[in-house]
Amino acid sequence: MSKRKQLIQNVFERIKETSEKDTKYGWSDDLADAIEKKIKFKISSRTLSRYYDAYIDGIDEEKGIETLILNRLSQYLGFNDYEDFCTTIEKKGENASKTIVKIGVDNNEASSISGGTGVNISIINTNEVASSGDNERDPGLIDRIKENGLGILEMTFVLLMVMGGVVFSNNKGSVSRGLISNWDPITVDKPFMYWDGDRYMATDSSSLGPQIDVIPMDKFRFKYFKKITRPDTLNATNSMGKVWYDKTNNNVEFFTSYGKHPINDKALKDVSERILNHYAGYQQSDSIEVE
Repeated sequence: MSKRKQLIQNVFERIKETSEKDTKYGWSDDLADAIEKKIKFKISSRTLSRYYDAYIDGIDEEKGIETLILNRLSQYLGFNDYEDFCTTIEKKGENASKTIVKIGVDNNEASSISGGTGVNISIINTNEVASSGDNERDPGLIDRIKENGLGILEMTFVLLMVMGGVVFSNNKGSVSRGLISNWDPITVDKPFMYWDGDRYMATDSSSLGPQIDVIPMDKFRFKYFKKITRPDTLNATNSMGKVWYDKTNNNVEFFTSYGKHPINDKALKDVSERILNHYAGYQQSDSIEVE
């Protein structure tokens, strides 16, 4: 099964879980609404219906889908982008040779997959861990991990994740994966956020001072919108369709999501090979040319 076919099937399976309708047109309408509501991206229900015909019913031949839409559909499912979705699907195919462990601590459940060259740990149950200061570990936690074959390093990662709510991943290739996200269900429950130079930070206060612009929490921007601080790592292969930029006063800044610049409020533009050649990559010129 192709990755695109798997993606289309997954998004429709997701909407069927909540939709009260029972036709592809109804599901397409509800899916378009759900995508716009969740990630602020508009896609027509007619387009989604055509994808259903091509990839699920098989009425039409499979159609090409532009990278932007593949990324947004993947983000609707909770992935960083389409590349992240494909990587995860590939890893699931390798699970037959791996040990999967589920751990419950204070009503919080996590899963860990051991094997291969790294560890992939993610939160499944997002109930908040008690913060009373006496966060005692489950007495049988270590024994249960050992019984399932995890090594010392993997156990350390699992314990850090369970006690601290941190998500680690060994995936590579995406522009934003060099960052460890501070996004977790507890954090985004805070009502406000502010720009901290290269990412949004969550806060409970609506006023942190005259120099900080506090805005209502936007879960999508909080999770996905970051400034790329290493433009020398960008190239056409890892950036086209995944990176946006702003050029103001001959200064170019790159970001990991579409939207507006958090400081000057200008709409960001899709990055082009010309911009990458002039302002990013290892061969970046010392002199900035006027666009």
